[in-house]
Amino acid sequence: MSDEAEPGFVRVRLDLSYDGSEFSGWAKQAGGRRTVQGEIEDALRTVTRTRDTTYELTVAGRTDAGVHARGQVAHVDLPEELWAEHREKLLKRLAGRLAKDVRVWSMTEAPAGFNARFSAVWRRYAYRVTDEPGGVDPLLRSHVLWHDWPLDVDAMNEAAGRLLGEHDFAAYCKKREGATTIRTLQELSLVRGADGVITATVRADAFCHNMVRSLIGALLFVGDGHRGPEWPGKVLAAGVRDSAVHVVRPHGLTLEEVGYPTDELLAARNKEARNKRTLPGAAGCETC
Repeated sequence: MSDEAEPGFVRVRLDLSYDGSEFSGWAKQAGGRRTVQGEIEDALRTVTRTRDTTYELTVAGRTDAGVHARGQVAHVDLPEELWAEHREKLLKRLAGRLAKDVRVWSMTEAPAGFNARFSAVWRRYAYRVTDEPGGVDPLLRSHVLWHDWPLDVDAMNEAAGRLLGEHDFAAYCKKREGATTIRTLQELSLVRGADGVITATVRADAFCHNMVRSLIGALLFVGDGHRGPEWPGKVLAAGVRDSAVHVVRPHGLTLEEVGYPTDELLAARNKEARNKRTLPGAAGCETC
């Protein structure tokens, strides 16, 4: 995966959002399942009249089926002539072609060294849950989880604070062959709004598969009194999946924002993101 477009091509950054309810995740899949990547690539083929050529998107963070995005970022390498011909009208044409549950908000020529995935220095997610006895507001039901036990947000925040920093999050991730589970969790905090909805903000340099939803599952177990605030930290230290840690449902999760360094630091960030990552005394493995 190159940090520069090939000669004769222009790297274009896309900022986009989608409601994940009817998508089988971001990444294209066999079997004709509807995915965000597939929808946008198909629309690009149509509006640029290149039906026999697919220009593949690279995304900042692949989202699972049912997960939403407000601030997703991707890039695509387009031929210079095609970009020059269509750049002024691409957004409007895509808006007319794409289904209403996915929108591309901007398409701009990316700075040198930009890679939507490897240039990112953090991703910020929000998970929304309510413990209101009557359930979820019907207008929010596709974006908020209902938890049918009262939740102690202070206890959840106490537990969350013990998970911050660089750790091997193997206990909270679905392992993938050859991929590391070492991550730096930069923020994990919860706030209850006036409407009773609790929003968990989760920010890290990167996330491994199911990490956010597993962390929230553990915190809910603390919030409803089934475990003490020290329990999620003990699970983390043990380094193995605990059957009591539930992966919560995807619809409460939204990718809110992706952070990038200044242009002059993009190349250094790309190299750093590809380096082998280790904890003291541990053997290395490639970043996922």
